[in-house]
Amino acid sequence: MRRLLLFLLLLLVLGAALAGAAAWWSQQPLALQGQRVEFDLPRGTSVRGAAKRIEAAGVKVPAEWLHLYFRWAGRKQTIKSGEYEVSQGTTPAGLLRKLVRGEHIVRTVTLVEGWTFEQVRSALARADRLVQRTADLSNAEIMSALGQAGVNPEGRFFPDTYHYTSDTSDLDVLRQAMNAMSQKLSAAWQQRQPDLPLHSPEEALILASIVEKETGLAADRAEIAGVFVNRLRRDMPLQTDPTVIYGVGKSFDGRLTRSQLRADTPYNTYTRKGLPPTPIALPGQAALVAVVQPAQTRSLYFVSRGDGSSHFSTTLNEHNRAVNKYQRGKGAQ
Repeated sequence: MRRLLLFLLLLLVLGAALAGAAAWWSQQPLALQGQRVEFDLPRGTSVRGAAKRIEAAGVKVPAEWLHLYFRWAGRKQTIKSGEYEVSQGTTPAGLLRKLVRGEHIVRTVTLVEGWTFEQVRSALARADRLVQRTADLSNAEIMSALGQAGVNPEGRFFPDTYHYTSDTSDLDVLRQAMNAMSQKLSAAWQQRQPDLPLHSPEEALILASIVEKETGLAADRAEIAGVFVNRLRRDMPLQTDPTVIYGVGKSFDGRLTRSQLRADTPYNTYTRKGLPPTPIALPGQAALVAVVQPAQTRSLYFVSRGDGSSHFSTTLNEHNRAVNKYQRGKGAQ
């Protein structure tokens, strides 16, 4: 009986010692290969499998040690799948907390004001570790996958920086950006001035995309919107180069020619009155607000000064003088 008691006491002492050693070790920084280590835990990875992946990625500790520690310290806790990063100074305890909480690596992709949908697709295709589900889809198929069958994708996605993890797809980002644009456009439309020559949020979106492309200086944005609103009220053609360029498409080489300005397309706002059939780019928040709350101006024309700002005119004669002053030698050929 005495021997049994001594044996049990010895086990208790050893257990306490091991627990103390484990507690001490759990607070020591892990040695890494490099300044940081990244690893991925696919769905269904076991605790042992996670430990092996962590060691293989460059955390310099035997996988069996990690496995035993995770089992001992992570009782009744679940390690979540996903992509993780371990940086210098991380302890085993900190690593376990990260895995249990699911503190995944978060990456970002930015959609820029004024981009076309083609540029959006290109940016998503280049985004690091973003799951690609649209690579073999047409624009129409993408919109169908987003629940918007038959809708042109141009201008439908809000330009912003979007965060994602390794299990996020390009469709997920597009859906988030599409919902954001819908919300922003709806909120802007609710703030519209009375008696605007815009009859729907769709028309506001189209005009906002034009204002986005025409604005070189933020301070001019509302007055540029005011010029287009004045033209719509007077049934004047908008005569804006960005719509013509959009209609020219990939053949545009950076210089708009007289023949292109004369060629009648649905996007040629020199040959056709009113708004083009779709947006031509992604409008930002400021452009959305500008077209529903345009500046109260008498201006009907504007021309770039060449420094990003615009010169506004109320008469064609004044506008022509401004063109001669600021654009001499830069006219279409």
